[in-house]
Amino acid sequence: MTLYDYLYYILLPILSISIVLLFLRFLMGPSIVDRVITLDLLITTGIGVIAIYSITTNQPTFLDIAMILALIAFLGTVAFSYYLEKRNKNE
Repeated sequence: MTLYDYLYYILLPILSISIVLLFLRFLMGPSIVDRVITLDLLITTGIGVIAIYSITTNQPTFLDIAMILALIAFLGTVAFSYYLEKRNKNE
């Protein structure tokens, strides 16, 4: 089994199943905190899919896109935690 077979037949199906489960959790999340965490995990899983696609097509420019997406996800998580901290202080 080569690396490409491993990526296609093992990792991509696992990531696809996790995306479906995370999307269901995003829709059914009881609170906004659960939805934000799920959205962060969805973006992280998407970064994994982009990385696998970059490896299989031998185009390293997609890794730059994945890095930018990771930075945006990180900044979104930091902004949300700042919002939660300010909201708790006001209550």
